[in-house]
Amino acid sequence: MSPALDVLYEDEHCLALLKPAGQFTQGSWAPPDEQTLEQAVRDYLAPADPTSAYVGIVHRLDRAVSGVLLWAKNSRSARRLSRQFERRSVRKEYWGIVEPTNAAALAAIAAAPDSDHESQAEQTWTDWLTSPGNAGVASAANEGEPGARLGVTRIRPDVAIRLPRGCAWLRLWPQTGQTHQLRVQSALRGMPILGDAAYGASRPFAPGIALHARSLEVRHPVLQTPLELVAPLPLAWAEQGISLPENGASRDRESR
Repeated sequence: MSPALDVLYEDEHCLALLKPAGQFTQGSWAPPDEQTLEQAVRDYLAPADPTSAYVGIVHRLDRAVSGVLLWAKNSRSARRLSRQFERRSVRKEYWGIVEPTNAAALAAIAAAPDSDHESQAEQTWTDWLTSPGNAGVASAANEGEPGARLGVTRIRPDVAIRLPRGCAWLRLWPQTGQTHQLRVQSALRGMPILGDAAYGASRPFAPGIALHARSLEVRHPVLQTPLELVAPLPLAWAEQGISLPENGASRDRESR
């Protein structure tokens, strides 16, 4: 296995990786001295001739975000996986550490239980959002406004083992897939993601932001069996004072 990649799952049809924060998924906009994850995947799949490798991109993660990223290794798998994302039949869970900035945000997370995860009521965030555009920052919009897209996310505050002072842990299940959706929806409620200065966070978090694509559940593109992919937290989280329980947190209540 290439040392540049952290492979979570691989067969002849697809490849799942743990994307590190701070790396571009793809695109020509990466600095000349930085390798995109797509380029690294090509090197891994076809080291003798990387340009010959089929690399199907079926979803993306922001540069600042870490977590599960799934790639198709042939066109048939790419079509079938892309269709699942388009139909919103994929189950995604993110873990985010947020920095509440006002009383309303503090009240929204204050009801987290001491131990019983099931007793915590879920919330649903529903917003109309703009795309980031040239400024690279999305914002709230009005329904019917040109370019406005619906963003819906289920969230639940949960109990961490250890967190930076004044922060909170949210588990988030996006029901739609708008660009920067979780980042802007958190910020709109006065709880920007830790390290996300573009959306109002005041504290740093290296190398990206404290948002992690924890799990991804799809159907295998050929076998049609459930495929659950879980990404461990990057070491940088523990180094910055974050410790979260691992047991059972990759599934929400509806999937149990």
